[in-house]
Amino acid sequence: MKSLHLRLMLLACAPAIAACQPTVKVEAPDKPIVINLNVKIEQEVRVRIERDVEELLKEQPELF
Repeated sequence: MKSLHLRLMLLACAPAIAACQPTVKVEAPDKPIVINLNVKIEQEVRVRIERDVEELLKEQPELF
């Protein structure tokens, strides 16, 4: 009799236990991710231009 009650109780609790399973949701963000690299790129371009100008002035000092 006890085993029948135990089985019925487990059978009745099974849906409740299954409903409590943790869920993980993976969603894309609403807004796009923005990475601003303008400052770094601008600095690299300036350094390259300055080096080129220095080399040009060394080669042709009569330009200025």
